[in-house]
Amino acid sequence: MAVQRSGEEQVIITREGYEKLKQELASLRGDGRSEIASKLEEARAFGDLSENAEYHAAKEEQEKLESRIMWLEYQLSKAKVVESSDIDTSTVSLGATVQLRDLDTGSTYTYVLVGSEEADPKANRISAQSPVGKAIIGRAEGEEVIVRVPKGTRHLRIERISVS
Repeated sequence: MAVQRSGEEQVIITREGYEKLKQELASLRGDGRSEIASKLEEARAFGDLSENAEYHAAKEEQEKLESRIMWLEYQLSKAKVVESSDIDTSTVSLGATVQLRDLDTGSTYTYVLVGSEEADPKANRISAQSPVGKAIIGRAEGEEVIVRVPKGTRHLRIERISVS
């Protein structure tokens, strides 16, 4: 997620992303913890814990789960939610839907600019921290940018900025 440092660290996130993180946290606290508890109980039934691979695997899974829960709690505690109504479409900003034209191929792409935790390229949700995200943030309609991406260089023009 885009992190802004101004006195205290904030995690800038869209409303949709915030709700998704809250749902994941609730799921991990409930179903995730009960599933791990069941695995630990089952593994304990096998006897000697010092040589019990199932028990050690379940403990490791529990540590990962608790780390994820702590990380989600931290992210949510520092979250600054960007509401759709607050998005200024005069320039590209977090939460905006941006239509881009690749000037080399003529192809048009539409992306929603989101925080890194929300990024899902298959769903056309790109991170503000990605090469394209960094290149277009703060830019206006009609502006052209050249972006270095893993597959080379792209020459893009911002066709339209909107809120979905």
